[in-house]
Amino acid sequence: MEKKKKHSLLFICLGNICRSPAAEGVMKAKVHAAGLDADYYIDSAGIGDWHVGQLPDSRMRERASLRGYRLNSRARQIRVEDFADFDMLLVMDRENYRIVTSKAPNDEARKKVCMLTDYLSIHKGTDVVPDPYYGDLSDFDYALDLIEDACEGLLEMY
Repeated sequence: MEKKKKHSLLFICLGNICRSPAAEGVMKAKVHAAGLDADYYIDSAGIGDWHVGQLPDSRMRERASLRGYRLNSRARQIRVEDFADFDMLLVMDRENYRIVTSKAPNDEARKKVCMLTDYLSIHKGTDVVPDPYYGDLSDFDYALDLIEDACEGLLEMY
């Protein structure tokens, strides 16, 4: 019998303290609830190195915990190896897409980069997960709404 390959997903945002760790936590929770932990490897990273080693933003952790999610990963910066190690690199906005695709070592790697919003079903037509960092709590809630929607769509894809 052939061993089933794990789906490997890397969520990417600017600093890896708001959107991408939230997407990592939400996707892990949805995968766990579906009993599919053994089928997935999920991580997150940031484009910049400003927050390496830090926990997610306290406001995002607070808003996510109200929905039952635990965000406890530590920020890291994207590496060239990530293009080989992951099936999909899911970015939050067009600028993330531009930067991440420019870092791809080849066309095959570049094709792995996609917008998280491509998997929205409830919020179809929304093309970015806005960065809530400089906003208020409602901005964090809206980012989580979009992330939950897209993670549902991503899970259904497999």
